[in-house]
Amino acid sequence: VVQQGLRMGMILFIVSEIMFFFAFFWAFFTSSLSPVFNIGGVWPPAGIEAISPWGLPLLNTIILLSSGASVTWAHHAIVGGFKKDALLGLVITIIFAVIFTGLQGFEYVNAPFAMSDSVYGSVFFMATGFHGFHVIIGTIFLFVCAFRLYLDHFSR
Repeated sequence: VVQQGLRMGMILFIVSEIMFFFAFFWAFFTSSLSPVFNIGGVWPPAGIEAISPWGLPLLNTIILLSSGASVTWAHHAIVGGFKKDALLGLVITIIFAVIFTGLQGFEYVNAPFAMSDSVYGSVFFMATGFHGFHVIIGTIFLFVCAFRLYLDHFSR
C-alpha cells in the first residue's frame, strides 16, 4: 500500500509538472503564432533581438541529453550491481548539470532583452528560469543519491 501511494504521488507530481510547463509553451506558441497589435504584430516583438538557437541553447540541449544518457547508465549500473560505474555515471551527470546551470546563468546575464521586454522576455525568463530551477533541484537530488550510493544504501 505504501509503495502504491508513493508511486501514485510521483505520477501526480510528474503530471502536475507537465501541466505547469505546458502552460508556458501555450503562452509562447499563442504569442508567436498570432502576435497581437500591442507587440507590433510580429514575432519576436519589434525591438527584441532573439537569441540564436544554434549557439548556447544548442550546447545546453546537448548537455541535457548527455546527462540523460549518463544518469540512465548509472541506473543500469545500480541495477546490475556495478557500484563504481554507477558512481561514475552519477558524478558525470552532476558535472553536466553544474555546467548547464552555469551556461544558463551566462545566457541570462548576456541576454539582449529583459523580463520586462514584452511577452517575449516574460515567457523566455519564466520558462527557462523554472526549468533551470528544476535542474538545480535535480542536481541536489542526484548529489544525495550519489552520496547514498557511496554509503551502500542501494541494492540491486
